Amino acid sequence: MSDASYDPVSGIDAALVDGVLRVTLDRPKRRNAIDDDMAAALIAYLETAQNDEAVRCIRISGAGDDFCSGFDLATRSGGSGSGEERPRVGSIQRRLPGQAHRLLPLMLDTQVPIVCAVRGWAAGLGLHVALGADFCVVANNARIWEPFAKRGFTPDSGGTWLIPRLIGVARAKELLMLGRELSGAEAADWGLVYRAVEPNEVDAAADEVVAQLASGPTVALGLTKWLVHRGTAKVFDEHLADEAFAMELSSRTDDFKEGIAAMMEKRDPRFSGR
Repeated sequence: MSDASYDPVSGIDAALVDGVLRVTLDRPKRRNAIDDDMAAALIAYLETAQNDEAVRCIRISGAGDDFCSGFDLATRSGGSGSGEERPRVGSIQRRLPGQAHRLLPLMLDTQVPIVCAVRGWAAGLGLHVALGADFCVVANNARIWEPFAKRGFTPDSGGTWLIPRLIGVARAKELLMLGRELSGAEAADWGLVYRAVEPNEVDAAADEVVAQLASGPTVALGLTKWLVHRGTAKVFDEHLADEAFAMELSSRTDDFKEGIAAMMEKRDPRFSGR
């Protein structure tokens, strides 16, 4: 039982069910574009979940036909329907560190596994959220796109850091500088996402991964995620020291004891996440 709060906000539904924090971007008329309040809520959910022992996995999806078309620039720039004047020069530089540039590091740093289920558009910030997950399941016909070059400005929210590490510099430049749009199937072939399936199979395929993670050895999984991401910036000897540290912690868990007992008794382990 969790005492933490994951109250829905305008544009996002959230609920903790059986150890899984289920987050749904819910602005289908805007292709689930993320505004300031939604970004703040996503950050708050992640900050809470990483300290909530009841959370063993996070699942992020989009309502309707799309995952997320990116940040909703119309609400920021005095666009149609915003009713606001354009912000003063420097607004982006001031806001990004506490919003999109806070969200993606949290996704990578939190020692809770994250799964994204993607249909339709995943563009800009929406794509980076999908790629920031540990496992991204996409529809074969999903539309994967970096719109920045076509709009005349540069990428944000970690796209130029994430994408080269997933698919290499040459293909990253093709996406980021030439603005090539990928299908979900192509994204999987490139190694950009975990798996592509038929559109009507996305939820089931994502839930299969969620179920495995949510019933796994939570501490060991979190430390493994930490090692993978931390290792990209470490020399080998330093990384081996991190592995020794993680092994020390994980070997003290109840799940480690259960894993050994299950091996000796020739049965499947029943991990508690402790």
